[in-house]
Amino acid sequence: MACKPEVLRNIPLFSLLDDEETAVLASQVEVKTFAPRERIYKVGDPGSAAYVVVSGKVSVFTVDEDHQEVVVDEPGSGEFFGFASMLEETPHQTDANAIEESVCLEVSRDDIAVLLSRKPMAGMDLLTTLGRQLHSAQGLVRGRANRNSNDLIEKEETAGEKIADHVARFGGSWTFIITFAVLLTCYTAVNVLLDKRSWDPYPFILLNLFLSMLAAVQAPVIMMSQNRQDTRDRLRADLDFDVNRRAESEIQGVSRKMSMLDQKMDDIADLLRKKRFEN
Repeated sequence: MACKPEVLRNIPLFSLLDDEETAVLASQVEVKTFAPRERIYKVGDPGSAAYVVVSGKVSVFTVDEDHQEVVVDEPGSGEFFGFASMLEETPHQTDANAIEESVCLEVSRDDIAVLLSRKPMAGMDLLTTLGRQLHSAQGLVRGRANRNSNDLIEKEETAGEKIADHVARFGGSWTFIITFAVLLTCYTAVNVLLDKRSWDPYPFILLNLFLSMLAAVQAPVIMMSQNRQDTRDRLRADLDFDVNRRAESEIQGVSRKMSMLDQKMDDIADLLRKKRFEN
């Protein structure tokens, strides 16, 4: 079905075109209506056309290496999809299904070529709008990227926190225990052998003072490191929760599809029974 210029004026992708440019493009593009859950294109289909949503909503998705369905985008009214494959003349890399009844403009490479041949400056307007959409998509990808808890903690840690981690790591090692035991043994042995000439005779009051000072300093430093570990654990738990929530959403999507398949099978069975009775 042919498109009216008024429809194009309400679409951000073509909002910068003047009236004459809009009329040229409207004479080229086609309007198509898709029923709910109807497939618009699938992976591997020729990218001969792109689509702009006039009304409704579309799901653009792909399947990752774990055979899980990943929603790439859900364009709504005024948004577009499939332009990369159309411009490159390569097969589509994603699937696209209508979530609800959707009206879309089908735009081919030839349509864009006719517009540019008649109105060359319209290309800059289209590129400007596409650039905005690409920046928005890049921001979405950065926001959706998986985060590493260790990287986030290390990025925000201070010099004091790094020292606390090193002190706690060394204080809880066999190297510290053996070294400390050797030093204590040497200290007490020397003072016992020097007898009255020792600087810290039995019961080693100066040594007890040093040990008390060491414990007083070491305990809060170790607690600082433990608090950082608690923060890291909470961050890991938050990230795990996000992953589990996405996994739950994927499972629910699979369940909905299985339910729809079951309903379709029931409909087919009913049709077969009716035909059998008619015969």
